[in-house]
Amino acid sequence: MNGHIPTSVHSGFSLELPETVHQVREIAYRFAQERIAPYVRQWDETQAFPKEVLREAGRLGLMGIFIPEEYGGAGLGYYEYVAALIELGAVDGAFGLSVAAHNSLCTGHIYYHGSEEQKQRYLPRLASGEWIGAWALTEPNTGSDASNMDTIAVREGEGWRINGQKNFITHGISADVYVVIARTGERRSRRNATAFIIEKGTPGLVLGKKEDKLGMRASETAWIGLENVWVPDTHRIGEVGAGFHQAMQVLEGGRISIAALSLGIAKGAYEAALTYAQQRRQFDKPLIEHQLVAFKLADMAMELAAAELLTYQAAYLKNTGQPVNRYSSMAKYYASEIGVKICNEALQIFGGYGYVKDYPVEKFYRDIKLCTIGEGTSEIQLLVISREILHEAGMG
Repeated sequence: MNGHIPTSVHSGFSLELPETVHQVREIAYRFAQERIAPYVRQWDETQAFPKEVLREAGRLGLMGIFIPEEYGGAGLGYYEYVAALIELGAVDGAFGLSVAAHNSLCTGHIYYHGSEEQKQRYLPRLASGEWIGAWALTEPNTGSDASNMDTIAVREGEGWRINGQKNFITHGISADVYVVIARTGERRSRRNATAFIIEKGTPGLVLGKKEDKLGMRASETAWIGLENVWVPDTHRIGEVGAGFHQAMQVLEGGRISIAALSLGIAKGAYEAALTYAQQRRQFDKPLIEHQLVAFKLADMAMELAAAELLTYQAAYLKNTGQPVNRYSSMAKYYASEIGVKICNEALQIFGGYGYVKDYPVEKFYRDIKLCTIGEGTSEIQLLVISREILHEAGMG
């Protein structure tokens, strides 16, 4: 990092954003430099999940950015949320991923779809970082095919009996509260899923194996089992059968998160490559004075600026309550795919040094790939975008 807070990802360009965006960006930047940067390699190598540092982020307002103040949140919006994730991701994609999953998935689901009683009980603890949240949709046999899930919830007495298994769950072991989507109707039928809140320590909630991952290693990922878990009906979120629709709306915001996180990781790689190209000399001049390297950096800067605009466009639509599905998918797809390209080019600029752990780009390179998979694969984003286009054309 170059020691200053850029006004946007590309330092030669500035969006007209509220002052609160710049304030949150500075808070996130300083926090990342002081509380994350010194430990990035250690956390990555040991797969340590920095739960206490996440709690510190909560005390700064970063774990409930768009949650209203009446529920203990920062009372801000998606502009500020995007800015924070960019700064966190530029230092450690894994930490940024945990902040994103906590905010937009578990906390966001309860905020947007929970009852007033549920909001009052859970949001203050989640927004402050006192409690860490997890969101459980994916299953071993039904990733993108969520309407065919095996986890089942059946009415029993004054509540629900839930059985099944979820995997690739962020904070699957360490979470204090889980939002779990279970099937309550026939496979592939309409309105066949319902969301439930399950607290840590509930009998039958089995915390499984932590996954040993390629990247994002400090963000805990695990499977969870649900063995005759019983929850009262007061833990049901919204109407019976509304869970899948709720999940799709939650993922719309989650895809903005991943777009912002992709920008952050790509920004970190770009800035590292730029600094290295200025300092490293080959054939009696700095690398950056070689046209081939300069052109690589030019492409990287241009792609970052384009992804930033698309991401903030999605954030604008989310902030103003407009349909966001198309643009959140576009932002997530474009930012994650160009993120992979930028991290690859950054590693190439470093040459052999880029392949060793003493330099930062090999971690950016490993971390960015998840952004093309999480919150819906790139292929699913293209499906979503194409369906929106067909619907707009009167053909869907």
